[in-house]
Amino acid sequence: MGTSIALWQVIVLTIYSMYQIMDELTLQTSLSQPVWAGLIAGLVMGDVKTGLIIGGSLQLTVLGVGTFGGASKIDANSGTVMATAFAIDAGMKPEVAVAALGVPVASLMIQTDIVARFANTFFQHRVDKMIDTENYKGIERNYLYGVLPWTLSRGIPVFLALAFGGPFVRTAVSYMNENLAWLSNGLATAGALLPAVGFAILLRYLPVKKHFPYLILGFIITALFSTVYGNIGLLGTTVAGIDSKFTTTFASLPMLAIALIGFAFALLEYKRNTEKENNVVESTTNTTETKDTQEQDGEIHGDEI
Repeated sequence: MGTSIALWQVIVLTIYSMYQIMDELTLQTSLSQPVWAGLIAGLVMGDVKTGLIIGGSLQLTVLGVGTFGGASKIDANSGTVMATAFAIDAGMKPEVAVAALGVPVASLMIQTDIVARFANTFFQHRVDKMIDTENYKGIERNYLYGVLPWTLSRGIPVFLALAFGGPFVRTAVSYMNENLAWLSNGLATAGALLPAVGFAILLRYLPVKKHFPYLILGFIITALFSTVYGNIGLLGTTVAGIDSKFTTTFASLPMLAIALIGFAFALLEYKRNTEKENNVVESTTNTTETKDTQEQDGEIHGDEI
């Protein structure tokens, strides 16, 4: 069992949760993404690996989720922060934390998002009145005041949950692991499946039919490389177990290598489409120039006649 979450950890994670929503709305430095939330929360709590697993899982879960026209969406960042903190503090499995805490918290934060949007209308109406009186300083101040509802909509729930929810979460986790193992295993399975749901949502909105060959190619390359390098690693482990003098380490293929392969194919496709567009533009330009030249020649011949 873990120890209680320290006050400084609660404060740092609360400040980050307040910053991340403003980053998402204004700066957009990517620090408002779940994978970053998992990294930062993992660093603060002292377990980066667990933070990255939870952040990466929730990042994949919300791949196809977006907010358009002012609509609210689940706050996977706050869910990641709390799931990571409680998972590390209470000794919870990352998959269980994603299903039992990450997704439910992210969904509940929709309500605080709505409250923030509603509260911001107060400052917006003040700005409308100040526009009529040409009070530019007041317009600037009330524009900045809009930061308060947004940051508090994330900061207050995260602070209260981390400061007062730790004992309850630890008790619940202990009870689940000892008396409700079936529930814990079910939540772990659900948490592992959630990234697949995120991929499915994303693929629904991508032009998959148009680029279906690349989808097949990427899947096959990933599967083949994973199998090949997995078997090579198994072979090295087996040989090392037989011969103590065998010290060679077989490293598995990192995801970065697979990502670079996909990037290379995407770059080739981009260059091919760019060259095609340039050829179309040149062809159109040449046709236009030829037509203009013919018209000018016709005018000249007409003048001579």
